Amino acid sequence: MHRSGHLDPFTRDRLPPAAEWPVLLLDRPEHAYPARLNCVAALLDARVAAGHGARPCFHDATTTWSYAETAAMVDRLAHVLVRVHGLVPGARVLLHGFNGPLLAACYLAIMKAGAVTVATMPLLRASELQAIVTKAQPSVALCDVRLVTVVREAIAGAAASMALVTLDGLREASEGMTGAFTPCDTASDDVCLLGFTSGTTGAPKATMHFHRDVLAVVHAYGAQVLRLVADDVVIGSPPLAFTFGLGGLVLFPLAAGASSVLLEKAPPDELLPAIARHRATVTFTAPAAYRAMLPKLAQHDVSSLRRCVSAGETLSAATFEAWRAATGIPIMDGIGATELLHIFIGSPAEDARAGVTGRVVPGYEARVVDEAGAECARGTAGLLEVRGPTGCRYLDDPRQRDYVREGWNRTGDSFIHDVDGTFRYQARADDMITAAGYNIAGPEVEGALLTHEAVAECAVVGAVGDDRTMVVAAYVVLRAGHDAGEAMTLALQAHVRDRLAPFKAPRLVAFVPELPKTSTGKVQRAVLRERARALRSGAVSSA
Repeated sequence: MHRSGHLDPFTRDRLPPAAEWPVLLLDRPEHAYPARLNCVAALLDARVAAGHGARPCFHDATTTWSYAETAAMVDRLAHVLVRVHGLVPGARVLLHGFNGPLLAACYLAIMKAGAVTVATMPLLRASELQAIVTKAQPSVALCDVRLVTVVREAIAGAAASMALVTLDGLREASEGMTGAFTPCDTASDDVCLLGFTSGTTGAPKATMHFHRDVLAVVHAYGAQVLRLVADDVVIGSPPLAFTFGLGGLVLFPLAAGASSVLLEKAPPDELLPAIARHRATVTFTAPAAYRAMLPKLAQHDVSSLRRCVSAGETLSAATFEAWRAATGIPIMDGIGATELLHIFIGSPAEDARAGVTGRVVPGYEARVVDEAGAECARGTAGLLEVRGPTGCRYLDDPRQRDYVREGWNRTGDSFIHDVDGTFRYQARADDMITAAGYNIAGPEVEGALLTHEAVAECAVVGAVGDDRTMVVAAYVVLRAGHDAGEAMTLALQAHVRDRLAPFKAPRLVAFVPELPKTSTGKVQRAVLRERARALRSGAVSSA
């Protein structure tokens, strides 16, 4: 560890013991970072110093900020945080708002000042925010004025003492600030952001990321797989509190001198016209959104697109093929983790293939192992382990020992490592369905269902009965014009049997208006498993 630039030692004091860290691979030239490093100076200030200040940086629905304007705003916001609110390097700042240039500027200002950004999803409830406040112990909370009530409730519930400032109030206070803000002299291994997991398996975990980690994902996935250019206009739906969104909509565009469109919300019905309006060239969104946009493509001009990136959920072969047929663009699938900050397996556009997650991102290593940690034969499903320039460090959490095994990050995903070196996603390890003695990957069954013309969305889980046996259960959202009922159930079961081994066809089929999802767009499979248990005990095949 280098000499810290933090005056508040909270995060450094709560790093896991060094023996529990994963092996970090920092031997490539692009990952040879100096001891002193501030990631905002390296990404934003360096761009302005290189003479690119007049180029567009962030757009929203009505305005555009240049790089120079963004850098000036970041400096003014940092001045307010330090001079008015007494922020010191190492302190945590809760950030709770909707995507937009101002939210991105606040994110960058916090890190430039040497503090630690704790960005949170705007849809979180007070009880969820309370757990984050208790864990991170922020000294300042910045929030959208529309979200003040829920933040106040969270602060009160945690019995925390902190300044609560609206984003608009912070911006107004910054108008009186002048002069450049000198980047904090942080160490490359000082924590600059805490990324909280969704907490679907218990209390949320805080993942700790250094200044050098921010640059590492830029130099790995950003530079060597995504490969943006300065004229790119990036757009997408993930919130900046989701590290998929932070990388795709802020970090990678900044590193390339490109610009990004930051919309408060970007569901498919709003994302498509926004792509046309801004002539976006790259989009980041979830597989479900690509699927939902397919029937509406003809109504919008998306000819400006050249890259489409997907993560967060498995991308079915059916969606991949349908999108490529409609647009000519192969979707770049990828898998990442909050623990490793961004995508570590994903192929460039020219190597993207249906049903294949991709290859290991340069700088990372991956393998598939059995429960004992022995590497599986190629073509055999097992547990994915990864290591590279970034890795899991949970803040003061004994679950560190579960995630890191003998220097490898064990992601909790089941994968197949094929003989050609590519990786194919099977399921979350705890989502594998064991029925009639067979191991069945839910996403494979979902992929077969999605090739049926009536299916808009679906999710497949294991339904456990009172006798502890498990069967395949499918939750299906039908397209308009198709009727739920026994005839559709039989048709979908037959459709799967025609494409997969018969034992993989769903025994239970439930028709629902929508799938339950997290604030990041992931299907809440735990919720569906509980519903499936009730569905099975009721001995019905559809609902």
